[in-house]
Amino acid sequence: MKWLCVILTKKIGCHLWALSTMIPKKVKTFPYPYIIEHRMLSGYKPKNNIKDSYRLLKLQEGCSLDDVRNAFRNLAKQYHPDSGSITADSATFMQIEEAYRTVLSDVAKKMKSSESEDEEETKFKSKAPQHRQYLSFEGVGFGTPSQRERQYMQFRVDRAAEQVMEYRKQKLESQYAMNAMIAKDIRQSKKVKITQAIDRLVEDLIQESMAKGDFDNLSGKGKPLQKFSYCPHIDPMTHNLNRILIDNGYQPEWILMQKEIRETIEELRKNIVASRNKLGEPMTPCRQKQWSQICEQLIEDIKKLNKRINYFNLIVPILNRQMVHFNADKEIARAQKSYEILMEKTKTTDVDTKENEQEKVKMFRLKSSFSKWINLMLK
Repeated sequence: MKWLCVILTKKIGCHLWALSTMIPKKVKTFPYPYIIEHRMLSGYKPKNNIKDSYRLLKLQEGCSLDDVRNAFRNLAKQYHPDSGSITADSATFMQIEEAYRTVLSDVAKKMKSSESEDEEETKFKSKAPQHRQYLSFEGVGFGTPSQRERQYMQFRVDRAAEQVMEYRKQKLESQYAMNAMIAKDIRQSKKVKITQAIDRLVEDLIQESMAKGDFDNLSGKGKPLQKFSYCPHIDPMTHNLNRILIDNGYQPEWILMQKEIRETIEELRKNIVASRNKLGEPMTPCRQKQWSQICEQLIEDIKKLNKRINYFNLIVPILNRQMVHFNADKEIARAQKSYEILMEKTKTTDVDTKENEQEKVKMFRLKSSFSKWINLMLK
């Protein structure tokens, strides 16, 4: 025989907590629904609504399992009969427990449904559709086959428009390049025509001069041109042409410019020395102002001359023939020094002239006295 010792409490409804089990074989049914080993019997159904259960536990729908457990733990501390608190009430605690189980099962169901949806979605994503309608349309579009077909048609239209624009762009670029080449050819042909026209004009002038006999009295007529054998690395034709140009007084541009620069700087130096000599000594404020104006004009002339030197350095064929710039301050100091040297020379010449005059006076006096003495002696 096995006996069942249970404590039945009518105040807490139709729940039965099993403390120890001694059940005879004949006992098979129970007058009320029970919870055996902390589980509810299959015939038990909650009396409270789910919303009331959430409200009783002071929770909102969509909360997590941890929130439900924490809320039930806090309410059990307040309303459990064995808690010893002032608000302890067995009826309220049983309502809270029922609400806890209801909310717990609801949250579990929601979590299970969301997990199943996620699994289905992952399965759908992992498996590529094998139907032939998804393998067409070049993989463009999404949705139903008709939607994908419309999207594919729009894609083809856009692609055709882009190809047309690209074709037109290439055509315009090729046309522009062709026009540029034609314009370049026209310019080159004009240059060729001009040079050919000049050559024909020169040739016509030469032939006309030869017909008139202008070349009959030339020295060296009928003789071969002199060849320069001392430099075999240079073309004899070039030497002959250079010799002809030199004999006729031709000089390259850089030689003429070099000569011009040297003559210009010499003229500027002479002019400033002459201006300083003209002002003389002492330098009054008026003369000092004139001297400042002369120096400013010299600075401007030196700047212009240096620009000419820049151009000369660009066209000169030999590197060691290049020239350096002139400094206006140095030229002014040089003019001042030249004036001082000139003044010293004039002073020395004045002293010499005075001494010569004195000597001449002495000699004249001696001659006159000697002539008087001779006249006295003759008498």
